[in-house]
Amino acid sequence: MMSPLSETAPTGASRLYGLIWRWHFYAGLLCLPFFILLATTGGLYLFRDELAPVLEHDRLIAPSGPGAVSLTPETLISRALAARPGRAIRFTPPPMPGRTAEVGIRGETGPVTSVFLDPASGLVVDQIAETSRPMAMISHIHSLAILGPGPNLLIEVVGGWAILLVAAGVFLWWPRGRKAGVVTVRASPARRVWWRDLHAVVGIFACGFLLFLAVTGMPWSGYWGQHYRDLINGWGLGTPAAVKPASVASDVALAASRAGSWTMDATRAPLSQQLSGQTLPLTQVMQIASRRGMAAGYVIRLPDRPAGVFTVQRYPRQATGQRVLHIDRFTGKVLADVGFADYGALAKATELGIAIHTGGQFGRINQLMMAAACLAIIVMSIAAGVMWWRRRPSGRFGAPPAPRPAGPMSLSLFAVFALLLGLLFPLLGLSMVAALVIDRLLPPFFKSRFGV
Repeated sequence: MMSPLSETAPTGASRLYGLIWRWHFYAGLLCLPFFILLATTGGLYLFRDELAPVLEHDRLIAPSGPGAVSLTPETLISRALAARPGRAIRFTPPPMPGRTAEVGIRGETGPVTSVFLDPASGLVVDQIAETSRPMAMISHIHSLAILGPGPNLLIEVVGGWAILLVAAGVFLWWPRGRKAGVVTVRASPARRVWWRDLHAVVGIFACGFLLFLAVTGMPWSGYWGQHYRDLINGWGLGTPAAVKPASVASDVALAASRAGSWTMDATRAPLSQQLSGQTLPLTQVMQIASRRGMAAGYVIRLPDRPAGVFTVQRYPRQATGQRVLHIDRFTGKVLADVGFADYGALAKATELGIAIHTGGQFGRINQLMMAAACLAIIVMSIAAGVMWWRRRPSGRFGAPPAPRPAGPMSLSLFAVFALLLGLLFPLLGLSMVAALVIDRLLPPFFKSRFGV
Protein backbone atom coordinates (compact mmCIF):
# COMPACT_ATOMS: atom_id res chain seq x y z
CA MET A 1 0.00 0.00 0.00
CA MET A 2 1.20 3.48 -0.82
CA SER A 3 2.17 5.38 2.31
CA PRO A 4 -0.06 8.28 3.34
CA LEU A 5 2.80 10.74 2.97
CA SER A 6 3.59 9.77 -0.59
CA GLU A 7 -0.07 9.96 -1.50
CA THR A 8 -0.81 13.33 0.06
CA ALA A 9 2.37 15.36 0.23
CA PRO A 10 3.78 17.13 -2.78
CA THR A 11 6.74 15.61 -4.60
CA GLY A 12 9.95 16.16 -2.70
CA ALA A 13 8.10 16.92 0.54
CA SER A 14 10.39 18.29 3.18
CA ARG A 15 11.22 16.60 6.43
CA LEU A 16 9.46 19.47 8.14
CA TYR A 17 6.29 18.58 6.22
CA GLY A 18 6.52 15.01 7.49
CA LEU A 19 7.12 16.16 11.06
CA ILE A 20 4.14 18.51 11.07
CA TRP A 21 1.95 15.92 9.39
CA ARG A 22 2.82 13.35 12.05
CA TRP A 23 1.86 15.81 14.80
CA HIS A 24 -1.31 16.77 12.93
CA PHE A 25 -2.25 13.11 12.54
CA TYR A 26 -1.87 12.15 16.19
CA ALA A 27 -3.37 15.35 17.59
CA GLY A 28 -6.32 15.18 15.22
CA LEU A 29 -7.05 11.52 15.86
CA LEU A 30 -6.95 11.95 19.63
CA CYS A 31 -9.13 15.07 19.50
CA LEU A 32 -11.72 13.77 17.00
CA PRO A 33 -14.20 12.50 19.63
CA PHE A 34 -13.95 15.78 21.53
CA PHE A 35 -14.40 17.85 18.38
CA ILE A 36 -17.57 15.93 17.48
CA LEU A 37 -18.87 16.22 21.04
CA LEU A 38 -18.10 19.94 21.29
CA ALA A 39 -19.55 20.74 17.87
CA THR A 40 -22.73 18.72 18.49
CA THR A 41 -23.47 20.12 21.96
CA GLY A 42 -22.34 23.60 20.94
CA GLY A 43 -24.57 23.51 17.87
CA LEU A 44 -27.57 22.58 20.02
CA TYR A 45 -26.77 25.29 22.55
CA LEU A 46 -26.79 27.90 19.79
CA PHE A 47 -30.55 27.34 19.54
CA ARG A 48 -31.24 27.37 23.29
CA ASP A 49 -33.90 30.08 23.02
CA GLU A 50 -35.75 28.06 20.37
CA LEU A 51 -35.31 24.66 22.04
CA ALA A 52 -36.07 25.57 25.66
CA PRO A 53 -39.76 26.48 25.10
CA VAL A 54 -40.20 23.19 23.23
CA LEU A 55 -38.31 20.93 25.63
CA GLU A 56 -39.66 22.68 28.73
CA HIS A 57 -43.05 23.78 27.49
CA ASP A 58 -45.01 22.40 30.44
CA ARG A 59 -42.88 24.18 33.03
CA LEU A 60 -42.38 27.48 31.21
CA ILE A 61 -45.95 28.19 30.06
CA ALA A 62 -48.35 29.39 32.77
CA PRO A 63 -51.71 27.53 32.89
CA SER A 64 -53.58 30.78 33.61
CA GLY A 65 -52.35 32.29 30.36
CA PRO A 66 -51.46 35.93 29.68
CA GLY A 67 -53.46 38.77 31.19
CA ALA A 68 -54.11 37.19 34.62
CA VAL A 69 -53.27 39.21 37.74
CA SER A 70 -50.09 37.99 39.40
CA LEU A 71 -49.61 37.19 43.07
CA THR A 72 -46.88 38.98 44.98
CA PRO A 73 -43.34 37.55 44.68
CA GLU A 74 -43.33 36.80 48.43
CA THR A 75 -46.49 34.71 48.05
CA LEU A 76 -44.97 32.79 45.16
CA ILE A 77 -41.78 32.17 47.13
CA SER A 78 -43.75 30.87 50.12
CA ARG A 79 -45.71 28.50 47.83
CA ALA A 80 -42.43 27.27 46.35
CA LEU A 81 -40.92 26.66 49.79
CA ALA A 82 -44.02 24.75 50.84
CA ALA A 83 -43.49 22.43 47.90
CA ARG A 84 -39.71 22.27 48.24
CA PRO A 85 -38.30 23.06 51.71
CA GLY A 86 -34.98 24.88 51.84
CA ARG A 87 -33.72 28.44 51.38
CA ALA A 88 -34.89 30.60 48.51
CA ILE A 89 -31.85 32.14 46.83
CA ARG A 90 -33.37 33.77 43.74
CA PHE A 91 -36.61 34.84 42.16
CA THR A 92 -37.19 35.15 38.41
CA PRO A 93 -40.31 37.13 37.42
CA PRO A 94 -42.16 35.92 34.32
CA PRO A 95 -40.06 37.23 31.39
CA MET A 96 -43.25 37.86 29.38
CA PRO A 97 -47.03 37.46 29.78
CA GLY A 98 -48.16 33.86 29.90
CA ARG A 99 -44.89 32.52 31.33
CA THR A 100 -44.26 31.00 34.76
CA ALA A 101 -42.26 32.54 37.58
CA GLU A 102 -39.24 30.64 38.91
CA VAL A 103 -37.88 30.32 42.43
CA GLY A 104 -34.44 28.83 43.04
CA ILE A 105 -34.27 26.86 46.29
CA ARG A 106 -31.14 25.49 47.89
CA GLY A 107 -31.66 22.43 50.08
CA GLU A 108 -29.29 20.97 52.63
CA THR A 109 -27.66 18.80 49.97
CA GLY A 110 -27.63 18.52 46.22
CA PRO A 111 -27.97 21.14 43.50
CA VAL A 112 -30.31 24.10 43.53
CA THR A 113 -33.90 23.22 42.61
CA SER A 114 -35.86 25.39 40.22
CA VAL A 115 -39.55 25.60 41.18
CA PHE A 116 -41.90 26.94 38.49
CA LEU A 117 -45.18 28.53 39.49
CA ASP A 118 -48.24 29.96 37.81
CA PRO A 119 -47.92 33.65 38.74
CA ALA A 120 -51.70 34.11 38.96
CA SER A 121 -52.76 31.07 41.00
CA GLY A 122 -49.52 30.21 42.79
CA LEU A 123 -49.85 26.63 41.52
CA VAL A 124 -46.53 24.78 41.45
CA VAL A 125 -46.27 23.71 37.83
CA ASP A 126 -43.03 21.77 38.09
CA GLN A 127 -39.76 21.50 39.99
CA ILE A 128 -36.42 20.22 38.74
CA ALA A 129 -32.76 20.33 39.72
CA GLU A 130 -31.34 23.21 37.71
CA THR A 131 -28.46 21.04 36.49
CA SER A 132 -31.02 18.62 35.02
CA ARG A 133 -32.67 21.19 32.77
CA PRO A 134 -31.99 20.36 29.09
CA MET A 135 -29.92 23.41 28.18
CA ALA A 136 -27.97 23.21 31.44
CA MET A 137 -27.16 19.55 30.74
CA ILE A 138 -26.02 20.37 27.20
CA SER A 139 -23.80 23.13 28.58
CA HIS A 140 -22.30 20.82 31.21
CA ILE A 141 -21.66 18.08 28.64
CA HIS A 142 -20.10 20.65 26.31
CA SER A 143 -17.57 21.63 28.97
CA LEU A 144 -17.27 18.10 30.49
CA ALA A 145 -18.16 19.79 33.78
CA ILE A 146 -20.78 17.06 34.13
CA LEU A 147 -17.88 14.73 35.02
CA GLY A 148 -16.31 17.10 37.54
CA PRO A 149 -13.50 19.68 37.49
CA GLY A 150 -10.79 17.24 36.38
CA PRO A 151 -12.28 16.22 33.01
CA ASN A 152 -13.14 19.87 32.36
CA LEU A 153 -9.40 20.51 32.05
CA LEU A 154 -9.36 18.17 29.03
CA ILE A 155 -11.45 20.72 27.15
CA GLU A 156 -8.71 23.27 27.73
CA VAL A 157 -6.12 20.84 26.34
CA VAL A 158 -8.32 20.06 23.32
CA GLY A 159 -8.83 23.79 22.71
CA GLY A 160 -5.07 24.29 22.69
CA TRP A 161 -4.53 21.39 20.30
CA ALA A 162 -7.26 22.78 18.04
CA ILE A 163 -5.19 25.95 17.60
CA LEU A 164 -2.12 23.86 16.77
CA LEU A 165 -4.16 21.69 14.40
CA VAL A 166 -5.43 24.72 12.49
CA ALA A 167 -1.91 26.04 11.98
CA ALA A 168 -0.60 22.62 10.96
CA GLY A 169 -3.62 21.96 8.73
CA VAL A 170 -3.15 25.19 6.78
CA PHE A 171 0.53 24.35 6.34
CA LEU A 172 -0.31 20.86 5.02
CA TRP A 173 -3.12 22.13 2.77
CA TRP A 174 -0.97 24.80 1.10
CA PRO A 175 -1.15 24.00 -2.66
CA ARG A 176 2.61 24.14 -3.48
CA GLY A 177 1.74 24.07 -7.18
CA ARG A 178 -1.12 21.55 -6.88
CA LYS A 179 -4.59 22.30 -8.23
CA ALA A 180 -6.52 19.11 -7.50
CA GLY A 181 -8.12 18.77 -4.08
CA VAL A 182 -7.32 22.34 -3.02
CA VAL A 183 -10.76 23.96 -3.11
CA THR A 184 -12.74 21.21 -4.81
CA VAL A 185 -13.43 17.59 -3.90
CA ARG A 186 -12.28 15.04 -6.45
CA ALA A 187 -13.80 11.70 -7.49
CA SER A 188 -16.55 10.01 -5.41
CA PRO A 189 -17.02 8.77 -1.82
CA ALA A 190 -16.00 5.31 -2.97
CA ARG A 191 -12.41 6.52 -3.32
CA ARG A 192 -10.09 7.37 -0.47
CA VAL A 193 -9.00 10.62 -2.11
CA TRP A 194 -12.59 11.88 -1.82
CA TRP A 195 -12.42 11.72 1.97
CA ARG A 196 -9.01 13.39 1.96
CA ASP A 197 -10.32 16.23 -0.21
CA LEU A 198 -13.50 16.58 1.83
CA HIS A 199 -11.44 16.93 5.01
CA ALA A 200 -9.01 19.39 3.46
CA VAL A 201 -11.52 21.57 1.60
CA VAL A 202 -14.05 21.80 4.43
CA GLY A 203 -11.17 22.34 6.83
CA ILE A 204 -9.65 25.26 4.94
CA PHE A 205 -13.01 27.03 4.76
CA ALA A 206 -13.79 26.31 8.41
CA CYS A 207 -10.32 26.79 9.91
CA GLY A 208 -10.91 30.43 10.80
CA PHE A 209 -14.11 29.53 12.64
CA LEU A 210 -12.41 26.64 14.43
CA LEU A 211 -9.59 28.93 15.53
CA PHE A 212 -12.10 31.56 16.70
CA LEU A 213 -14.16 29.01 18.64
CA ALA A 214 -11.05 27.56 20.30
CA VAL A 215 -9.70 30.96 21.37
CA THR A 216 -13.02 32.42 22.54
CA GLY A 217 -13.85 29.25 24.48
CA MET A 218 -10.63 29.40 26.48
CA PRO A 219 -11.80 32.08 28.98
CA TRP A 220 -14.33 29.59 30.39
CA SER A 221 -11.64 26.93 30.91
CA GLY A 222 -10.82 25.91 34.44
CA TYR A 223 -7.11 26.71 34.55
CA TRP A 224 -6.18 29.17 31.82
CA GLY A 225 -9.44 31.10 32.10
CA GLN A 226 -8.99 31.83 35.79
CA HIS A 227 -5.37 32.94 35.37
CA TYR A 228 -6.32 35.10 32.39
CA ARG A 229 -9.06 36.72 34.47
CA ASP A 230 -6.65 37.41 37.34
CA LEU A 231 -4.11 38.88 34.92
CA ILE A 232 -6.44 41.35 33.22
CA ASN A 233 -7.95 42.33 36.57
CA GLY A 234 -4.44 43.11 37.76
CA TRP A 235 -3.93 45.31 34.73
CA GLY A 236 -7.20 47.15 35.36
CA LEU A 237 -8.67 45.84 32.09
CA GLY A 238 -11.19 43.38 33.50
CA THR A 239 -13.55 43.70 36.44
CA PRO A 240 -15.32 47.10 36.62
CA ALA A 241 -14.19 49.48 39.34
CA ALA A 242 -17.75 49.59 40.75
CA VAL A 243 -17.49 46.00 41.98
CA LYS A 244 -14.71 43.91 43.46
CA PRO A 245 -13.15 40.67 42.25
CA ALA A 246 -14.22 37.59 44.17
CA SER A 247 -10.80 37.29 45.78
CA VAL A 248 -10.96 40.57 47.68
CA ALA A 249 -14.63 41.11 48.57
CA SER A 250 -16.63 39.75 51.47
CA ASP A 251 -19.91 38.50 50.05
CA VAL A 252 -20.88 35.43 48.04
CA ALA A 253 -19.71 35.24 44.43
CA LEU A 254 -22.39 36.11 41.89
CA ALA A 255 -21.75 32.83 40.09
CA ALA A 256 -23.61 31.13 42.95
CA SER A 257 -26.85 32.56 41.60
CA ARG A 258 -26.75 30.87 38.17
CA ALA A 259 -25.58 33.93 36.32
CA GLY A 260 -24.07 33.95 32.90
CA SER A 261 -21.39 36.60 32.59
CA TRP A 262 -17.72 35.73 32.45
CA THR A 263 -16.82 39.14 33.90
CA MET A 264 -19.49 39.54 36.57
CA ASP A 265 -19.65 35.93 37.75
CA ALA A 266 -16.24 36.40 39.32
CA THR A 267 -17.28 39.44 41.36
CA ARG A 268 -18.89 39.64 44.77
CA ALA A 269 -21.81 41.73 45.88
CA PRO A 270 -21.30 44.61 48.30
CA LEU A 271 -22.91 44.65 51.76
CA SER A 272 -25.93 46.67 52.82
CA GLN A 273 -24.92 49.97 54.37
CA GLN A 274 -27.65 49.67 56.98
CA LEU A 275 -27.50 46.53 59.10
CA SER A 276 -31.03 46.43 60.51
CA GLY A 277 -34.59 47.32 59.57
CA GLN A 278 -37.40 46.01 57.41
CA THR A 279 -36.36 44.19 54.25
CA LEU A 280 -37.85 45.73 51.12
CA PRO A 281 -40.63 43.75 49.41
CA LEU A 282 -39.58 42.30 46.09
CA THR A 283 -42.27 44.34 44.35
CA GLN A 284 -40.39 47.50 45.38
CA VAL A 285 -37.08 46.00 44.26
CA MET A 286 -38.64 45.34 40.86
CA GLN A 287 -39.89 48.93 40.72
CA ILE A 288 -36.39 50.22 41.45
CA ALA A 289 -35.01 48.01 38.64
CA SER A 290 -37.71 49.28 36.28
CA ARG A 291 -36.95 52.92 37.08
CA ARG A 292 -33.29 52.18 36.33
CA GLY A 293 -34.27 50.93 32.88
CA MET A 294 -33.75 47.21 33.56
CA ALA A 295 -35.61 45.32 30.83
CA ALA A 296 -37.66 42.18 31.46
CA GLY A 297 -35.85 38.86 31.60
CA TYR A 298 -33.80 39.52 34.72
CA VAL A 299 -33.12 37.39 37.80
CA ILE A 300 -33.21 38.70 41.39
CA ARG A 301 -30.75 37.15 43.78
CA LEU A 302 -32.11 37.30 47.31
CA PRO A 303 -30.08 38.46 50.36
CA ASP A 304 -28.38 35.47 51.97
CA ARG A 305 -27.33 37.09 55.26
CA PRO A 306 -28.29 40.05 57.47
CA ALA A 307 -26.08 42.43 55.52
CA GLY A 308 -26.81 40.86 52.16
CA VAL A 309 -28.22 42.81 49.23
CA PHE A 310 -30.67 42.25 46.41
CA THR A 311 -28.81 41.65 43.15
CA VAL A 312 -30.72 42.11 39.91
CA GLN A 313 -28.94 40.46 36.99
CA ARG A 314 -29.77 40.53 33.31
CA TYR A 315 -27.58 38.66 30.83
CA PRO A 316 -29.18 38.65 27.37
CA ARG A 317 -27.58 36.96 24.40
CA GLN A 318 -25.90 40.22 23.39
CA ALA A 319 -22.92 40.97 25.60
CA THR A 320 -23.59 44.69 25.26
CA GLY A 321 -26.89 44.26 27.14
CA GLN A 322 -25.39 42.82 30.32
CA ARG A 323 -26.46 44.64 33.47
CA VAL A 324 -26.17 44.14 37.25
CA LEU A 325 -27.78 46.17 40.04
CA HIS A 326 -26.88 45.76 43.72
CA ILE A 327 -29.66 47.19 45.92
CA ASP A 328 -29.51 47.76 49.69
CA ARG A 329 -32.08 45.42 51.21
CA PHE A 330 -33.24 47.97 53.81
CA THR A 331 -33.02 51.39 52.14
CA GLY A 332 -33.44 50.54 48.46
CA LYS A 333 -30.31 52.49 47.62
CA VAL A 334 -28.56 51.29 44.47
CA LEU A 335 -25.07 50.40 45.68
CA ALA A 336 -23.75 49.52 42.22
CA ASP A 337 -25.13 49.72 38.70
CA VAL A 338 -22.78 47.94 36.32
CA GLY A 339 -23.21 47.40 32.60
CA PHE A 340 -21.09 46.37 29.66
CA ALA A 341 -19.83 49.93 29.18
CA ASP A 342 -18.20 49.77 32.63
CA TYR A 343 -16.07 46.71 31.85
CA GLY A 344 -12.36 46.96 31.18
CA ALA A 345 -11.15 46.79 27.57
CA LEU A 346 -10.09 43.14 27.65
CA ALA A 347 -13.21 42.11 29.57
CA LYS A 348 -15.30 43.75 26.82
CA ALA A 349 -13.36 41.92 24.12
CA THR A 350 -13.73 38.63 26.00
CA GLU A 351 -17.49 39.06 26.51
CA LEU A 352 -17.99 39.98 22.84
CA GLY A 353 -16.01 36.90 21.79
CA ILE A 354 -18.11 34.67 24.04
CA ALA A 355 -21.36 36.20 22.78
CA ILE A 356 -20.34 35.58 19.17
CA HIS A 357 -19.11 32.08 20.13
CA THR A 358 -22.57 31.27 21.55
CA GLY A 359 -24.38 32.76 18.56
CA GLY A 360 -26.06 35.70 20.26
CA GLN A 361 -24.27 38.95 19.56
CA PHE A 362 -25.40 39.60 15.98
CA GLY A 363 -28.75 37.86 15.85
CA ARG A 364 -29.77 35.14 13.44
CA ILE A 365 -26.82 35.56 11.07
CA ASN A 366 -24.41 35.03 13.98
CA GLN A 367 -26.36 31.96 15.08
CA LEU A 368 -26.43 30.42 11.61
CA MET A 369 -22.75 31.10 10.94
CA MET A 370 -21.74 29.37 14.17
CA ALA A 371 -24.11 26.50 13.38
CA ALA A 372 -22.46 26.12 9.96
CA ALA A 373 -19.06 26.10 11.68
CA CYS A 374 -20.21 23.33 14.04
CA LEU A 375 -21.51 21.29 11.10
CA ALA A 376 -18.21 21.82 9.24
CA ILE A 377 -16.25 20.60 12.26
CA ILE A 378 -18.36 17.45 12.46
CA VAL A 379 -17.96 16.78 8.70
CA MET A 380 -14.20 17.29 8.67
CA SER A 381 -13.81 15.17 11.82
CA ILE A 382 -15.80 12.29 10.35
CA ALA A 383 -13.90 12.61 7.05
CA ALA A 384 -10.59 12.48 8.92
CA GLY A 385 -11.64 9.35 10.81
CA VAL A 386 -12.85 7.58 7.67
CA MET A 387 -9.73 8.65 5.76
CA TRP A 388 -7.48 7.20 8.46
CA TRP A 389 -9.45 3.96 8.75
CA ARG A 390 -9.51 3.30 5.02
CA ARG A 391 -5.85 4.17 4.46
CA ARG A 392 -4.27 2.33 7.35
CA PRO A 393 -2.59 -0.99 6.49
CA SER A 394 -4.35 -4.04 7.90
CA GLY A 395 -3.34 -4.68 11.50
CA ARG A 396 -1.34 -1.46 11.77
CA PHE A 397 -2.02 1.98 13.16
CA GLY A 398 -0.96 3.66 9.93
CA ALA A 399 0.62 6.81 11.35
CA PRO A 400 2.83 8.94 9.10
CA PRO A 401 6.40 7.73 9.50
CA ALA A 402 8.65 9.68 11.83
CA PRO A 403 10.91 11.74 9.54
CA ARG A 404 14.58 12.27 10.05
CA PRO A 405 15.39 15.58 11.76
CA ALA A 406 14.58 18.59 9.63
CA GLY A 407 17.03 21.33 8.81
CA PRO A 408 18.00 23.53 11.76
CA MET A 409 16.15 26.62 10.52
CA SER A 410 12.83 24.96 9.69
CA LEU A 411 12.92 22.82 12.81
CA SER A 412 13.66 25.89 14.91
CA LEU A 413 10.69 27.80 13.46
CA PHE A 414 8.37 24.92 14.18
CA ALA A 415 9.80 24.44 17.67
CA VAL A 416 9.50 28.15 18.48
CA PHE A 417 5.86 28.23 17.39
CA ALA A 418 5.02 25.12 19.44
CA LEU A 419 6.98 26.46 22.42
CA LEU A 420 5.19 29.82 22.38
CA LEU A 421 1.81 28.14 22.13
CA GLY A 422 2.72 25.78 24.95
CA LEU A 423 3.82 28.68 27.15
CA LEU A 424 0.63 30.61 26.41
CA PHE A 425 -1.51 27.58 27.28
CA PRO A 426 0.41 25.61 29.94
CA LEU A 427 -1.86 22.56 29.93
CA LEU A 428 -1.34 22.29 26.18
CA GLY A 429 2.41 22.60 26.77
CA LEU A 430 2.36 19.77 29.29
CA SER A 431 0.41 17.55 26.91
CA MET A 432 2.90 18.33 24.13
CA VAL A 433 5.79 17.34 26.39
CA ALA A 434 3.95 14.14 27.31
CA ALA A 435 3.40 13.34 23.62
CA LEU A 436 7.09 13.88 22.84
CA VAL A 437 8.18 11.69 25.75
CA ILE A 438 5.82 8.87 24.80
CA ASP A 439 6.92 9.06 21.14
CA ARG A 440 10.59 8.84 22.15
CA LEU A 441 10.12 6.08 24.72
CA LEU A 442 8.16 3.72 22.48
CA PRO A 443 10.50 0.83 21.53
CA PRO A 444 11.52 0.73 17.85
CA PHE A 445 10.10 -2.77 17.38
CA PHE A 446 6.70 -1.57 18.64
CA LYS A 447 6.72 1.32 16.19
CA SER A 448 7.73 -0.98 13.36
CA ARG A 449 5.18 -3.67 14.22
CA PHE A 450 2.15 -1.43 14.65
CA GLY A 451 3.03 1.48 12.42
CA VAL A 452 3.17 4.22 15.04
